[in-house]
Amino acid sequence: MRLLIDAGNTRIKWRLVKGSNEQPVVVDQGAVDLVDQESLASLAGRLSDVERVAVSVVAGEPQRKRLSEVLALLTPAPVVYHWAEAERAGLRNAYDDPSKMGADRWHAMYGAWSTYRQGVAIVDAGSAVTVDYVDGAGQHLGGFILPGLQMMFRSLKTDAARIGFEPNQVLDRSPGRSTGECVNHGLAWLSAGMVAKIQEDVDRFSIKDVLVTGGDAERLVGLGLGGMIVPDLVLQGLARIDGEESAV
Repeated sequence: MRLLIDAGNTRIKWRLVKGSNEQPVVVDQGAVDLVDQESLASLAGRLSDVERVAVSVVAGEPQRKRLSEVLALLTPAPVVYHWAEAERAGLRNAYDDPSKMGADRWHAMYGAWSTYRQGVAIVDAGSAVTVDYVDGAGQHLGGFILPGLQMMFRSLKTDAARIGFEPNQVLDRSPGRSTGECVNHGLAWLSAGMVAKIQEDVDRFSIKDVLVTGGDAERLVGLGLGGMIVPDLVLQGLARIDGEESAV
């Protein structure tokens, strides 16, 4: 059995899988806040059969070290960190230096590519929003990184102190008639503009599928993004890569 971990900027998603590398069976899964990594201790009684731990991490180095310490207390199984790569199984990274790419982006791309093997757009709507395009030949065309919804809320709260409002994740893009509406409708309006640009790019690059993951995936689809929601895309890619590595 393997323990898969997707350690993002604010949350840690975990999954226990068993079976073949091609078709792993999910035994259990969950999520905890990054600042509360010790709550992973609840897994202690379920890790006796774990032979390997695979991790995709974008959190800072102090958080990564703390995660390693917590995992060492939970299981003696080896912990393997997987990072972005230049190429794998026909998927080619556009970055000159792949080590500069967040591991989650690469793992989400590989999860999409290994499943579809055709042009695909990957939109990860988490703390930050990342957009990556892969053409039908497996060439990563590049992408975008933008602030996520919660990040924009925090920015307006802390950097524009005189703008008083209560955050509300609305889809309404009509002009606001109060400060709260102006902010909340404005962020929906801004997100809708991003959605429109993604759709333009998808048409321009002749991309067939759009896969949306992350905590705000449903919101972007609600704003008109024509895509399929795949909540566990990073873990899918991580599982495939780790399976390939462990089989060597």
